[in-house]
Amino acid sequence: MSHPFLRGTTRPLWTRVVLGLVFGVGFVMPAILVAAAPPSTVDINIAKFAYGPKEITIAPGTKIVWTNHDQTPHTVTSNDKSFASKGLDTDDKFEHTFATEGDFSYICTVHPFMTGVVHVRKQ
Repeated sequence: MSHPFLRGTTRPLWTRVVLGLVFGVGFVMPAILVAAAPPSTVDINIAKFAYGPKEITIAPGTKIVWTNHDQTPHTVTSNDKSFASKGLDTDDKFEHTFATEGDFSYICTVHPFMTGVVHVRKQ
């Protein structure tokens, strides 16, 4: 007895459709998984003497972009000194990519009451 896929070169239409769907899904699924991946860039606004959001959880490899919307200069400086911005004037941006897991607290060195935390976790 021979295997059905080894018999002759012609297959019924339904077999070709099923095989096409099975192999087609193999090509489409990676694209769906990439589209469902979390964003690789997150924005944090600096406004009214506060970081918004003040606390955030992201995946490793995510880049955060802070933008100062105040008329007053601010900084973004981690407590562990792993990142630090220059003074950010109105509409200036500072970005940092978080490669490793951990909790990263930061402050504005000009206004130390302004604080924030980035939690980096595998998701």
